[in-house]
Amino acid sequence: MDKPLKTPPPYPIASVDHALRAATILQMEGGATVSQIAERLGVARSTAHRVLAMLVYRDFAVQDEGRVYRAGPVLELAAHSQSLVSRLRAAALPHLHRVVDLLDETTNLTVRTGDTARFIASVECRQALRVGSREGMVFPAHRTTAGLLLLADLTDEELEEVYAPERYRDRPADRPDLARLRTELRRLRRNGFAVNKERSERGLVAVGVPVRDQDGTALAGLSVSMPSVRYDPHRLQSLVAALDAAAHSLEKDLAEQH
Repeated sequence: MDKPLKTPPPYPIASVDHALRAATILQMEGGATVSQIAERLGVARSTAHRVLAMLVYRDFAVQDEGRVYRAGPVLELAAHSQSLVSRLRAAALPHLHRVVDLLDETTNLTVRTGDTARFIASVECRQALRVGSREGMVFPAHRTTAGLLLLADLTDEELEEVYAPERYRDRPADRPDLARLRTELRRLRRNGFAVNKERSERGLVAVGVPVRDQDGTALAGLSVSMPSVRYDPHRLQSLVAALDAAAHSLEKDLAEQH
């Protein structure tokens, strides 16, 4: 088995984690107020203000006339309007909460950029033993549930481009076996869902389905993550059904925005 790709540090520093997560929010979503950052990080407004002040000082953020913080020059993303990721996340959150209420497992929404998958929303369940929030985290796409679903939406030519050998010249070991990957993606297309058993993190199982736009293109992956000790293969059908229902409801909401 491959070594887990994401292992929490033995001595986590909360202030650093807060700053990194705040910077990710600004980069992905275009802007946020102190109150919004405080709510997202689960901290007091005073703590959020200190985090944002440091990001401004180091040019990771700027504050506009309306007291909204936006990504600064270091992040190289001056998003002056609501981004697709922000609108997708806002539309998805109520559905993620409903899945958590139904299944009591942590639920995520993930998008793909190139060969990576980024978690743009995560709602934790209430169980003591649970998978924590992955919001803002980035993994190799072929190692995540949602990443595989989004890769399955590509043509063979597009997949070849994503994993072109020259892109991995300095890290050849990171390039997946394309023949094996294609076989797996064909199976995902037939099934319409993906199951990830300890592929990205040891002790974690995830099940996911795609979220599509009006043209049928996969925009994101909707998934539930749980400790592997709690995963029951006999529940797979009901997990997929709950996710499919949430994905279809989200797709309807997105269609109504246009």
